[in-house]
Amino acid sequence: MTAPRGLGLGAAGIGNLYTEVTDEQAYEAVSAAWQRGIRYYDTAPHYGLGLSERRLGAALREHPREEYVLSTKVGRRLEPRDGGGDDLANGFAVPATHRRIWDFTADGIRRTLDASLERLGVDRVDIVYLHDPDDHAEQAFREGYPALEKLRSEGVVGAIGAGMNQAEMLTRFVRETDVDVVLCAGRYTLLDQSALTELLPAAVERGVSVVIGGAFNSGLLADPKPGATYNYAAASPELLDRALRMNKIAERHGITLRAAALAFCAAHPAVTSVLVGARSAAEVQDCADQFATPVPAAFWQELREAGLLVTEEPS
Repeated sequence: MTAPRGLGLGAAGIGNLYTEVTDEQAYEAVSAAWQRGIRYYDTAPHYGLGLSERRLGAALREHPREEYVLSTKVGRRLEPRDGGGDDLANGFAVPATHRRIWDFTADGIRRTLDASLERLGVDRVDIVYLHDPDDHAEQAFREGYPALEKLRSEGVVGAIGAGMNQAEMLTRFVRETDVDVVLCAGRYTLLDQSALTELLPAAVERGVSVVIGGAFNSGLLADPKPGATYNYAAASPELLDRALRMNKIAERHGITLRAAALAFCAAHPAVTSVLVGARSAAEVQDCADQFATPVPAAFWQELREAGLLVTEEPS
């Protein structure tokens, strides 16, 4: 089973990404997603040093396991550590109870997945991604990927793939391996279409599903204003100006830029799911509302005429 079509919930936010979220808020976010028909949930050990997996698993426990698709990731193995402090240097407002160790070995993959299953409280996950193997390509292709193939053949996982913030190595996975799905974050958005050059056409050719994350490029496309972030850093004046111009056009067509950003990601034929990160029920409700908003063809045409969109998709 690979990612279902439509909107999915990315669970980094309920792992205390940047700011603390209570257990109750996390539960309410997942519950709101379920109520809005979202049936794909993505997490990782990296998110809050396992907190995201524990919270997601607890919230999903009341629902039949066969009714949703669950993915997690391998490549960062968690090991207990002594000492205090927090994990904010890695982006998460949690106590630094563990250290992350890059590990794409076959043994490391199995150990990491076993720990994830325990935190999630499930006996299987539907999708496992190699997580950000950017600086570990050789080990990921020679050891990590074959380990995932073996897990898939054993029925321990349903589908395998890789999740990254770049398109180039994901294209290599699509062309050189038998992955079922790839998760591409931030590289197919209204502001960055680098995945369109090779990754998305290769995925269509090979029959590989693509999940898109980072539709808002970490904030700029959600709320374009001075101080907004783009790819987790302050947006440049040029990008801010581009987003503000897009926003004005969206307003003229009676939609939000958030709705346009989500619709853009979902429109490509290679894309099966669009993941949105949310840390509260209100954020989930807003994302679901925006995803359900029809975006008129005239909006895309005006973006092209203004030189703000160079692709023919969406039509």
